[in-house]
Amino acid sequence: MIVIGASGHAKVVIEIAEAMGKSIDMVFDKDKSKVKLFQYPITHISNFDMDAPFIIAIGNNGTRRHYADLLKLKVSEALIHPAAIVSPKAVIGKGSVIMAGAIVNADAQIGNHVIINSGAVVEHDCVIGDFSHISPNASLAGGVIIGEETQIGIGATVIQGVTIGNKVVVGAGAVVIRSIEDHDKVAGVPAKTIK
Repeated sequence: MIVIGASGHAKVVIEIAEAMGKSIDMVFDKDKSKVKLFQYPITHISNFDMDAPFIIAIGNNGTRRHYADLLKLKVSEALIHPAAIVSPKAVIGKGSVIMAGAIVNADAQIGNHVIINSGAVVEHDCVIGDFSHISPNASLAGGVIIGEETQIGIGATVIQGVTIGNKVVVGAGAVVIRSIEDHDKVAGVPAKTIK
């Protein structure tokens, strides 16, 4: 497996891959000051010539999309920490990462290159678009729809049946009780648009 990115998020992704028994073939980062991550040397050459699948271990949604569009490598199957609880009836997209303590319930649909972070809850029938990030301890009630490249902040709560658009930022600890349009930024209890 090729890991793209060598910062804090990559540390967690590598540990999940190791816990799943996957071997790390290469870690890439464009920052030439980084030389090693755990026991893995970091390469700065981006012309990969390998058949190994890759995982983008970068927390920023737009940057994950950039690398996915740029690289013409085989995308890894989802990485799911052994301590996560994922329904066998959930659908998890390629390149996605589900971290320790996360719960993904029945008929949830997780897109490609999504992060379901530590302790997050994705209830039944939720749909999460590609390149989105559900932060630690965020909770989505049943039937929530999340667009692409959306960030649900740490500890945020979204009530059932709400739709949140593309490239939305939901602040930490927010309580979302209404649908949110594309490109909006919301925070507070209840969540309201912020400038």
